[in-house]
Amino acid sequence: MALSVAVQMDPIERINIRGDTTFALMLEAQARGHALAYYTPDRMALRDGRLFAAVRPVKVRDLAGDHATLGEAKRAALADFDVVLMRQDPPFDLAYISATHMLERIHPKTLVINDPAQVRNAPEKVFVTEFPDLMPATLVTRDLDEIKAFRAEHGDIVMKPLYGAGGAAVFRLTRQDLNFGSLYDLFATTFREPWVVQRYLPAVKQGDKRIILVDGEFAGAVNRVPAEDDLRSNMVRGGAAQATDLTAREREICARLGPSLRARGLLLVGIDVIDGYLTEINVTSPTGVRAVKMLGGPDIAALVWDKIEQKRRAG
Repeated sequence: MALSVAVQMDPIERINIRGDTTFALMLEAQARGHALAYYTPDRMALRDGRLFAAVRPVKVRDLAGDHATLGEAKRAALADFDVVLMRQDPPFDLAYISATHMLERIHPKTLVINDPAQVRNAPEKVFVTEFPDLMPATLVTRDLDEIKAFRAEHGDIVMKPLYGAGGAAVFRLTRQDLNFGSLYDLFATTFREPWVVQRYLPAVKQGDKRIILVDGEFAGAVNRVPAEDDLRSNMVRGGAAQATDLTAREREICARLGPSLRARGLLLVGIDVIDGYLTEINVTSPTGVRAVKMLGGPDIAALVWDKIEQKRRAG
C-alpha cells in the first residue's frame, strides 16, 4: 500500500544522518514506495479549524552531505495525508505543546505518530513517575527544603530540568558538594517549572541502556556508555554505543509499560534504564534506531512501518 507521509521535523539539512532516527524512518518509508513530504513546525497554520503546512516533497538517500533533495514548497492540508510523523526534537516547551494541539485536529483520520494528545500528556520525566516501583528514588520539585531532605537521605544525587533533553543541564552532586547552593540558585533562576532530583546510580559508568519499544513491544536496545570525563551517556554528548541484550529485570520493565504505551497510542518509544532502574520514557522524538541496526540488531524502522501500515489498513 502506498501512503502519503508528511514528516514534521527539525531542518533536514542540519541532521546527522548517521544517528538520526527520523532519517531512518524516511529511508524505510521511501523504500516501501510511500510518498514523502517534509516541513518544519513553524510552517504550520490553523485556519478556520483546518490545519495547513508549507510542505516540500523530499527524496532521501543514505549519503552524508547529500542526503536529501527537496521540491518546491506548497501549501497543503495536513488532513489530506495518510500519516504525519511528529519528529521535531525537544525542548518540550509551549511551542511543542502548541504543535500537539494543532495536530490533534487531524488525528486519527490522519494517523499522527505518536498520538499528539498523548505526547502532550506524557512528558518524558513526568509519565515515568506513574511507575515509581521501577524507578530510583525520585523527587520532582523546586522547593529547597524538599531537595535538602532528599539529599540528606540519599547523599549523591542528580539534578536535571523536568523538560530537558539530550543530557542538557544534568548535574551530579555528592553529599559534601559545596556547589549545591549555587546550583540551586542557577536552576531557580533558569527554570520556572519544577526539576527532577534523583538518587545517583553509580552503575551509569557501565552504561545507560536505551530500549526501544514499538507498539508496546520490545524492538531493540543499545547500551550507551559515558565518556571518562562526563556523567551523561547520551550519544549526542559523546556516549559510546555498544551492543547489548536485555536482563530479566529489563524485560519485566518492558512488559509493565507495554499496555500503557499501546493504550496511549505511543507507537515509537525509547526508555532509559540504568542498573535495572527506569529513569525516563521518551515519547517526543526517541532516538537509537540507527545505532541498534549498525550494531547488528533488528531493523526497527521496518517494524515501525509494519505497524503503521497495519493501522492504516485497519482504518
